[in-house]
Amino acid sequence: MIKTTTSQIKFITVVLAFAQHFAQLTKARLSFSVVFSSIAGYILGCETIDSNELSLLLFGGLAIAGASNAFNQIIERDIDGVMKRTKNRPIPLGYMTPTTAFWIAVVLSILGLAALYAINPKTSMFAAISMFLYTSVYTPLKTKTPLAVFVGAFPGGIPFMLGWVAATGSFGLEAGTLFMIQFFWQFPHFWAIGWLMFDDYQRAGINMLPSGKRDRKTALQAVLYSIWTLVISVFPVLGLTGDLQITVGAAVLVALSGLWLIISSMRLFLKLDQESARQLMIVSVIYISLIQIIYVIDKLI
Repeated sequence: MIKTTTSQIKFITVVLAFAQHFAQLTKARLSFSVVFSSIAGYILGCETIDSNELSLLLFGGLAIAGASNAFNQIIERDIDGVMKRTKNRPIPLGYMTPTTAFWIAVVLSILGLAALYAINPKTSMFAAISMFLYTSVYTPLKTKTPLAVFVGAFPGGIPFMLGWVAATGSFGLEAGTLFMIQFFWQFPHFWAIGWLMFDDYQRAGINMLPSGKRDRKTALQAVLYSIWTLVISVFPVLGLTGDLQITVGAAVLVALSGLWLIISSMRLFLKLDQESARQLMIVSVIYISLIQIIYVIDKLI
């Protein structure tokens, strides 16, 4: 029988604690959802799935997303400390120093970009652009102007199209369409979050809402961008987006999903309450994953 010494128990405890703090610093669950979009884009763009490329995309995407989140938390460590939603992150609580977090982010950046470069240079380039815009432009703007959401939609729109670029090595109508889908989707999604977390954001001096208030102007913008999201999502059925095409059946399913998103945003417009904002946030999360699944299944069958 193997006995566990006190020093071994302490070591295991330290390792588990670090793993937990690492997951919080890199927002592991969010990073996986980002990479899910890239994998969907890769499957749509490839002729045959290359397991090596897919593995590099998975690893590189997780590393870049994790590094971006880590840099974000370093920059916003004071803000995170005053918000209920973020005050338990490892840096505000002192579980991890900004210096340690910085070197974790640097190592992840290097490893991620190297992995994506091994697929093709363009994939690495777009990942670097996404990381730069997220950390150096979007993050500082959050305390300056609600236009930060618009700026943040650019790096946020890259993951879906990044998979296509990884599979094909090119950026054209197809990748541009995938980018626009995720670009427009982010507005109702983040405005729903901004509505829900309005008071918390106000404490930190952040305003995510286009009108600066939880009012009908903000809700109307969510409705309009939900409509644009539906339009661009079904557009490939027309056959005008190069090799990226969907069947009529898939377009119907995507349209129904889009109507669900629009109805949810219209409910917020009519009721202007927290519950409607929460529903819109949940529906938006389901929507983006659902249409990506529909696109992939439509191609595979």
